[in-house]
Amino acid sequence: MTEYNLILMEKILDGSANAAEKAEFEQIIINEPKMKKEFEEQKHIKEVLKMVQLKNPTNEVWDGYWEGIYNRLERSIAWLFIFAGAAVLLALGSYEAVETFLADTQTPAVIKYSTAAVVFGLTLLLFSVIREKLFTRKHDKYKEIQR
Repeated sequence: MTEYNLILMEKILDGSANAAEKAEFEQIIINEPKMKKEFEEQKHIKEVLKMVQLKNPTNEVWDGYWEGIYNRLERSIAWLFIFAGAAVLLALGSYEAVETFLADTQTPAVIKYSTAAVVFGLTLLLFSVIREKLFTRKHDKYKEIQR
């Protein structure tokens, strides 16, 4: 069994082989009984795996999962790091873009400062909306009600 034969077998199993590759593989399994046996085993495994289905956990399991302090804390800390990193990147990127734009001597001053004000305002608005969403999520008295 060469690596090429195994790759060819994978192509046959996942249905991506063309007619020439199929014909070539047929010749390989005729000439190599070990390869034919391996192909039959892999085909059987694929059929068995198609029948396997994972069960979704019930609502009670999920409710119990989120009652644990570690699970809630873990998710909160992850989101905190994501938002903090995104905020720093957004702020630095905005600062660099505005600084580069303001350093341009060809652009009139009115356009420079207006653009800087728009970028600054959009950044403040973004953070304000994020803070509002986090606040309402934390103080929403209907968050336990399932829709």
